[in-house]
Amino acid sequence: MKTNDPIMDSDLDAYVDGELSVARRVEVESYLSEHPDIAAKVMADMSMRGELRMALAGDGTMAKAETREAARRLERGLVYDRVLHSFQRVAAVAVLIAAGWVAHTSFGAFTATEVSASARAPAFVDDALRAYRTTEVRLQMASQSPDPIYNPEEIRASTAIVMPELPKTWHIKDVQIYPSEFGPSVELTVEREGAAEGSGHLALFAVRPGKFGVLKVSHLKRGDTQAAYWQIGEVAYALIGTDKTTELDGAAEKLARTLY
Repeated sequence: MKTNDPIMDSDLDAYVDGELSVARRVEVESYLSEHPDIAAKVMADMSMRGELRMALAGDGTMAKAETREAARRLERGLVYDRVLHSFQRVAAVAVLIAAGWVAHTSFGAFTATEVSASARAPAFVDDALRAYRTTEVRLQMASQSPDPIYNPEEIRASTAIVMPELPKTWHIKDVQIYPSEFGPSVELTVEREGAAEGSGHLALFAVRPGKFGVLKVSHLKRGDTQAAYWQIGEVAYALIGTDKTTELDGAAEKLARTLY
């Protein structure tokens, strides 16, 4: 989405502070998706401001002496930009390590990882699995006709959810809007040309989980269902198939690349 209004530093500051309208947030996120270096700095700002707020609140778990000192100086009225300059590198490194971007400045870090049994997947994955099962029921009912009409721009305007670009060999069979904990979610049911028997049917789920972040493609298997999920900025995604689906993680990584 292009805008006639250029994205200014003040817009980025307001984005970090959560003070933008939904429409302007969409424009800023579109801008950040095209400028990964600036997106990394925005993430660093968000991380550092959170640490400063925790330090000012007297959180005893804060281990960084530098952050505590920055909070005290901020409390005495020093200009925020001085604090930002002093701790930009520390906050950025911490955020980039968590995001998996240290080794790559592009998209190379979005490699799939298996979720261990002790690690709990994000809540949006549960929403994605519920939507998948609901759609499975719908498609088996003669009275519930699938709706293949898909307009990603309309979805973006109505939900502030940016959808990945689908491969030309993927054919949409159904499009649904489902409720979730953080608002409306989108699920596309697709069929892939040339896929092995029983593995061509996939569901692509997208939702705004309520928190800015970057999560590399991870894998989860529950029973006869598996999911590859990730998050970029304000939107999280999950690609879901059956236990017969092959190369699910690779397909998820290709979808994620189209968002940059």
